[in-house]
Amino acid sequence: MEFTEAYKQSGPCCFSPNARFVAVAVDYRLVIRDTLSLKVVQLFSCLDKISYIEWALDSEYILCGLYKRPMIQAWSLVQPEWTCKIDEGPAGIAYARWSPDSRHILTTSDFQLRLTVWSLVNTACVHVQWPKHASKGVSFTQDGKFAAICTRHDCKDYINLLSCHNWEIMGVFAVDTLDLADIQWSPDDSTIVIWDSSLEYKVLIYSPDGRCLFKYQAYESGLGVKSVSWSPCGQFLAVGSYDQMLRVLSHLTWKTFAEFTHLSNVRAPCCAAIFKEVDEPLQIDMSELSLSGDYMQGNSDAPEVHYRVRYDVTEVPITLPCQKPPADKPNPKQGIGLMSWSNDSQYVCTRNDNMPTILWIWDMRHLELAAILVQKDPIRAAVWDPTCTRLVLCTGSPHLYMWTPSGAYCVSVPLSQLNVTDLKWNSDGSCLLLKDKESFCCAAAPLPLDESTDYSSDD
Repeated sequence: MEFTEAYKQSGPCCFSPNARFVAVAVDYRLVIRDTLSLKVVQLFSCLDKISYIEWALDSEYILCGLYKRPMIQAWSLVQPEWTCKIDEGPAGIAYARWSPDSRHILTTSDFQLRLTVWSLVNTACVHVQWPKHASKGVSFTQDGKFAAICTRHDCKDYINLLSCHNWEIMGVFAVDTLDLADIQWSPDDSTIVIWDSSLEYKVLIYSPDGRCLFKYQAYESGLGVKSVSWSPCGQFLAVGSYDQMLRVLSHLTWKTFAEFTHLSNVRAPCCAAIFKEVDEPLQIDMSELSLSGDYMQGNSDAPEVHYRVRYDVTEVPITLPCQKPPADKPNPKQGIGLMSWSNDSQYVCTRNDNMPTILWIWDMRHLELAAILVQKDPIRAAVWDPTCTRLVLCTGSPHLYMWTPSGAYCVSVPLSQLNVTDLKWNSDGSCLLLKDKESFCCAAAPLPLDESTDYSSDD
């Protein structure tokens, strides 16, 4: 992999949907760089420190959330002199997002008093009262024609179906939830999945006209759903729970056809490849050391020992490191907190939060465990290549870790003091953004290595 130099950042960084630009927040400045050269193509000055940025889907506009003020500012790459400022006054702004047509901005006020749709075309605005959440509870269809917005009033949860053409309410229906957590349209726009808070295990499938098609409850008397994700093909619905299990439902019958358990003791007949991160001392050729200097002057200090990181292939049985969350504290670090599908829907990766250093990769075609990656440090992020079956993860160390169906390997980032805490792929899979606390760089991502490569060593 080829890495660029590091650049300063102090907040969010993200690629544009058309893969041409990368937006970077540097205090109150929004820096737009070219993806290939990383040269600055636009520089916008906001009125306060940038807390959040989001590209419009057409990549012509970008919004900045200045939540300390609170205020939203939007900018145009096509017309740099154009600007937009949204201020809700005493109501405040807790979150903002673009509509699919890239010409409307949806903001949620503080305390979820109302959701407002602001038009960039005619300055009109539409209000939806009592949205359930600030950053969650809103989902758009893939074709961009409809929006489902969760609201709550009179101690009951509702779904408001809006047309994204004129933002009129097409229908409202109540849902059978105790405390609705979130909502997602299916990839084919035919159904809506809704799940309850962690206090009630309940996953509900609704049709757009408000009919409940299926109700799924794996168990009672325990913390429930932690994560839900549709497969890109729309045929599978993955549900991660606090009981440390991944369950996969079929879109045809809405029945569970696969259940995967995250065990701390992995034994036969498990055939999964297990890759364990290890440190390997670098061999130093003493004949290449200079005979002059401190060593010739009798300096007894030993030379600095350097290590490289690589994967060892481990056999079963193996005991994986596991943490027991305290029973007297809220929000226990347990259950499936990270879950992501590969672009071809064949694989899904998971992290059980009380085993934070372990990444599990499940093969949906054969309904079996494909691989286990055992890291030294907790996994911060894991992202799939949007163009091929390749997974990249980071742990807050100066290394990248990659997995493909052919194997796994480690890549050292050749930049001092850059410890990767977050990752983002460009939409065309050509570039990977690596983020640290105060800097970022980009890495050119060639196609995965072939099966003849030794994946157990670093690059």
